[in-house]
Amino acid sequence: MTMDLQEVQAQLKARQLDGWLLYDFQGLNPIARKLLGLQDAMLTRRWFGWIPSQGPMTLLCHRIERQGFEHLPASSVLFSSWEEMQAGLERLLQGSSRVAMEYSPQCFIPYVSRVDAGTLELVRSLGKTVVSSADLVQYFEARWSREQLQTHLQASRLLMEVLFETFDQVREATRSRSHLTEYALQQNMCQRYRERGLESSSPPIVAVNRNSGNPHYEPSSEDSAPIRAGDLLLIDFWAKLSRPHAVYADYTWVAFLGESVPERILRVWDVVREARDRTLEFVRSKTGRQTAVRGWEVDGVARQVISQAGFGEYFIHRTGHSIGESDHGNGANMDGLETRDERLLIPRTCFSIEPGIYLPDFGIRSELNVYLGEEDLLVTGDPIQQEIRKI
Repeated sequence: MTMDLQEVQAQLKARQLDGWLLYDFQGLNPIARKLLGLQDAMLTRRWFGWIPSQGPMTLLCHRIERQGFEHLPASSVLFSSWEEMQAGLERLLQGSSRVAMEYSPQCFIPYVSRVDAGTLELVRSLGKTVVSSADLVQYFEARWSREQLQTHLQASRLLMEVLFETFDQVREATRSRSHLTEYALQQNMCQRYRERGLESSSPPIVAVNRNSGNPHYEPSSEDSAPIRAGDLLLIDFWAKLSRPHAVYADYTWVAFLGESVPERILRVWDVVREARDRTLEFVRSKTGRQTAVRGWEVDGVARQVISQAGFGEYFIHRTGHSIGESDHGNGANMDGLETRDERLLIPRTCFSIEPGIYLPDFGIRSELNVYLGEEDLLVTGDPIQQEIRKI
């Protein structure tokens, strides 16, 4: 179990909750599995983990899978039939009223909405009020340890080495007019990751010209544009150290392969950079005054800058995402567009700020990472891009 029971119960009491009901069926709720350290357990039946606001934790699981939970400091209620399961669940929740689960009203925060509607109906049929565990999930799953912060900083340093080596490769290829494609450059970056002990859930985005206008562009060996002088190049790259519990770093840079950047590209870059910097200053000012700020509010700052510049319809994604052991973590996202993330930004969490403008013929995005310490704010990814890099 990755959580401290007393700390969980303190948070439940602070939120006036009678308990937290963790539930999973065949991996539908990876959050519950991770919180209880069950990622590698062979569990194919439904199970529940009940953490009351006071008293011991209790598990409800199938008889043939009890061994998968033996490492947990909890007693077990066993079932074979569905009738036994429902009776066991009723016994588990006896005396409780407000129960937290991985659920989000109207699916406003889909990242934590992991419990199916039928199971929610079952719990509610027992007379329980189900509330979202989103804040609990962020507190217990998205906060970093001191050691994890160090893995992020080391990954950031190594990623920047990869980026500038990649720019050098592009420079040499354009000077010598060698054939270099987006896909070949991407694969070279992946090799540099491996040489430095980095791993990633997916390869970096390497996109030129109109392909940079697709935020999730994926070059392939069969369909990849050549990289030539006069091109705009966008690279979005993320990775973490290849070790247990390491966390990601995630950045985006843009470059122009020539001496003079076209005015239209410079105009869009200036707007994106201003949106990025004003969003960062908003977060810094709020956290400096210990003022509560929610994810959707952060998104609104960047969106206002871009909209006022006349590019609002071309900013088609959220401003930023939570970062953790997965590149997209389970903390608050800087999002008032795709969702309305009501979660507060809390200490020891990290997120990206990455506004973008995506036009039919090119796109610009600039991304940095922000770690909220207990007392200060840390911007990672040194150096922070201040102008379009000329290659």
